[in-house]
Amino acid sequence: METTSSFSLTNLFTGDLMTLFISVVLVIGSIMSWAIIIEKIRMWHYVKKNPIKIKNTDNLDLIVDRLTRPFERNLWFLSMVSYVAPFIGLFGTIWGVMDSFSSIGVNQSVSIGVVAPGLATALGTTALGLIAAVPAAIAYQYFIKKVDNLYDDLDDTRREMQSARK
Repeated sequence: METTSSFSLTNLFTGDLMTLFISVVLVIGSIMSWAIIIEKIRMWHYVKKNPIKIKNTDNLDLIVDRLTRPFERNLWFLSMVSYVAPFIGLFGTIWGVMDSFSSIGVNQSVSIGVVAPGLATALGTTALGLIAAVPAAIAYQYFIKKVDNLYDDLDDTRREMQSARK
């Protein structure tokens, strides 16, 4: 393992091939999560201005599921990122600590200059994992609750319409 005397934020996340891979996976997961979050915000904003209504001519047995399906789409990804990203970050942490121990062995020294680069990488990938996971977890919980509420409201309307038909 190579040690350098200058600190670079870029080297923190691209120090070696594994660190680069971990960082890229976490950044891509975060970007995709934010794209989904923005898409859902736009959808819910549209629904706020144009509420969903069930027509009496609709197939009442299927309509509630069909109307809520677009709001549930891609929420699985937010759930996955919120669950998996901290573990990927933790793997980066372990990789960075192993790099530090390797540097100690190669340099036969425990100085801060030998240990710090690996530990900085470890903390950097941990931070990336949390940066990806936390917004995804919050958004998943928020949007799944909104979908549940929409489903309940539409299902109540559906039941009222079915009762009125009888």
